[in-house]
Amino acid sequence: MRRNLRCTPSLFLALRDKIHGVDHNIPQYIQHPLRYLSRHLSATTNLSFSKPAIDNPIAGPAIHASFSSSADGQEEESHSDAEHEFDSGGDEATTGDENADDQCCSRDLEAIADILRTPGVQEKSRKLEQCGVNASPGLVANVLSGTRNDWEAAFTFFLWAGKQPGYTHSLREYHSMIAILGKFRKFDTAWALIDEMRALSLVTTHTLLIMIRRYAAVHDVGKAIGAFYALRRFKFDIGLEEFQRMLAALCRYKNVKDAEHMLFCNKDVFPLNTKSFNIILNGWCNVIGSLREGQRIWNEMETRGVKPDVYSYSSIMSCYSKANHLNKVVRFYEKMKSLGVKPDKKVYNAVIHALAKGKLLKEAHNVMKTMEDEGFKPDAITYNSLIMPLCKSRLLDEAQHAFDEMTERGLQPSIRTYHGFFRALRTGEQVFELLRKMSTSGCNPSHETYIMLIRKFCRWRQLDDVYKVWGEMSKNGLDPDRSSYIVLIHGLFLNGRLDEAHKYYLEMKEKQFLPEPKIDEVLRAWVAGKGDGDLNVVVSKENQTVCSEVGERVRGKSGKSGKSQRENDFLRQPESRSVTRERGFSFWD
Repeated sequence: MRRNLRCTPSLFLALRDKIHGVDHNIPQYIQHPLRYLSRHLSATTNLSFSKPAIDNPIAGPAIHASFSSSADGQEEESHSDAEHEFDSGGDEATTGDENADDQCCSRDLEAIADILRTPGVQEKSRKLEQCGVNASPGLVANVLSGTRNDWEAAFTFFLWAGKQPGYTHSLREYHSMIAILGKFRKFDTAWALIDEMRALSLVTTHTLLIMIRRYAAVHDVGKAIGAFYALRRFKFDIGLEEFQRMLAALCRYKNVKDAEHMLFCNKDVFPLNTKSFNIILNGWCNVIGSLREGQRIWNEMETRGVKPDVYSYSSIMSCYSKANHLNKVVRFYEKMKSLGVKPDKKVYNAVIHALAKGKLLKEAHNVMKTMEDEGFKPDAITYNSLIMPLCKSRLLDEAQHAFDEMTERGLQPSIRTYHGFFRALRTGEQVFELLRKMSTSGCNPSHETYIMLIRKFCRWRQLDDVYKVWGEMSKNGLDPDRSSYIVLIHGLFLNGRLDEAHKYYLEMKEKQFLPEPKIDEVLRAWVAGKGDGDLNVVVSKENQTVCSEVGERVRGKSGKSGKSQRENDFLRQPESRSVTRERGFSFWD
């Protein structure tokens, strides 16, 4: 466990020093890590609380629904790493908390927020213990959602809630906490939670799928494969469905080349089929957006005799539609109909998008009518396929007409609908007016909305509006995440506001967000040239942490050999199987 604590800065580095003073012959913190940490947390943690978000933005690159019938079944996403697990974790929960939201009183939620905003660690801990708030599934879910960009705050509350009488963490809360830890690369701590779940018989295949996704999000494919192999250690069967879920997780975060390599290297164990090819095809076509690679996979399917289905066609047609190859889209559309493959809504949306991009509005409306005749009612995604290319072509009157037709049908515009109009606007007044209408309509802006507007105002050199948008984000309950900070810092830097960029850079580091390497290097060079001593202090502290961790590694080598240590302690190295791309990512060799 000490190794686990070593890998998590601030909170757990402080706890590690306390551990050195105890009797190591009594491995209490290994047997019950949560119980041990909770007793020491109040004296070692300086936390900040983030207000719960109004909505639940789902992170990660956009995944087209062409493999929604496959094991992963992902919905389309709009932003950075994913807080997808906050919702999906509850699907497998068996605690009967369907009405948890009704049980969560807003008064209790605000009381917790006020307590965690109190300055002073001791005072904060004392108030939390004496607050008299009863922990409930709804309260815990809301607080974890609101602190998903502050892992220390989330974990502090998680531990406190776990000690409250009459409350026990369900699968949903464990999954939410593991997703937060994985987002901040606190993987060893996440595995510690999983080990605690194993003692409670709560671990499911979805638990390990969250870890696979988190490793894939940071492009650590080897660890993702290792987490997949850990299914066997938890006595789960590894079948084609689990394999396809892992492929989908890799493709979701742009590890498509590795997923493809893995698919073919294990074709003897997991036979190639249409669904597996659809995952890779969708990855190239709609995640990476490579038409050439998408066509190559399509040709590979034909060569190997794998018959494309409607999801295959929707992926390749969507890619050609985005690339403005209208003739190809129509050709695939006619081909699938001639082969008896009935188009679905996604196929019709791709054709409508291609026609709108080619400014063939009459033909697009004809396809929409055909779509209705076939029993597919147009939805918000269908109208987005029409509105977004019109906005991009600056045909705002036509886009507004489609928007009005959409609302007349009783369809609620989505965030992507408004994003199309935002990209076409040219003045700050228009932007803030549309932002107001968006909120009034009940469609709350997401992180992606504010990031897009910050970029736009930075390009226009309207920095007052940049700060206004930044403030609006916090007022609407969205705590700035890593992508928000990176875009803001980059925009300020390009506008010559280095002092402000450095201020937000330090704020980002304090929240333990990983900085963008190029901006990090430039700002460090600027501070060094300026002779600023503040950053030197920060760098010095980081160096102390690194030295401390290196020393810990050296001390660890003096004991048992690395191999025997991994075999005897699953918690320390859950992904002990060495898996590399050069070896084909195969677990069966």
